[in-house]
Amino acid sequence: MARKKKQSQLEDIIGITAMLPWWVGVLLALVAYLVPHHYATAEVAAGVPGAKLGANVVGQIGKTLAMFGQYLLPFAYIVGAGLSVYGRQQRKALFTDVQTSSSVSALNDMNWQEFELLVGEAFRRKGYAVAENGGGGADGGVDLVLKKDGEKFLVQCKQWKARMVGVSIIRELYGVMAAEGAAGGFVVTSGIFSNDVKSFAEGRNVELIGGADLMALIKNIPLPQTSSITPQRKATNAVVFADPICPNCGSAMVKRKAKQGANAGNMFWGCNSYPKCRGVVAIN
Repeated sequence: MARKKKQSQLEDIIGITAMLPWWVGVLLALVAYLVPHHYATAEVAAGVPGAKLGANVVGQIGKTLAMFGQYLLPFAYIVGAGLSVYGRQQRKALFTDVQTSSSVSALNDMNWQEFELLVGEAFRRKGYAVAENGGGGADGGVDLVLKKDGEKFLVQCKQWKARMVGVSIIRELYGVMAAEGAAGGFVVTSGIFSNDVKSFAEGRNVELIGGADLMALIKNIPLPQTSSITPQRKATNAVVFADPICPNCGSAMVKRKAKQGANAGNMFWGCNSYPKCRGVVAIN
């Protein structure tokens, strides 16, 4: 994994904000505008001789910085919020594509950044809170930090098409787990693990997830259900009501036409268990 290039502070702000929920970025942008704006619009006392001159100069410099800051920082936070929304959509798309794929090769058709996003999304849907380290940097062997039930878990991702994950990778992760007091760890790869890795992982609370295991995990996670609304609406927006249940026995009901009596010729709901059950519901 390549090391990150040195970034400006503004790029750091954007990158960190992109890892947060989008609404946090919007809130930070609002605060970052209101606070500098207060100082940018405040009156600075006219220069006076003596000791107060230096304070006036500092005040004017602060006012100038606030004038630029009231727009620059909110811009960075808004860009980060936008990237957060984009990243969320990208994670959903990656997860859906892999879940509907029939081959492990789907994991090899993405780059390592996408692979980390996919793994993070899988753990998120398993109920973990996921923090992404951003990848590409000196992350101490950790790409994702998971939290669940008050415990912390560390994840190292290796999207390798041909290489087998060796024992040095899991040793590195295990060392960081001990240093940070993590309850457990995961090493996730699109490939396979060497026998040395499997032996080292035994008894160390480190779970190994190979390509086939990752595919199985993803396919066993149910897709988010769309909100169930009764009555249901078709594309034409026509309201379709579900068939009623028999008030007498709880069986399904079917439409019938009265053949005799005062209601002859009218439709009604009759119990599907007729003549065992004679429950009826009028059709209004």
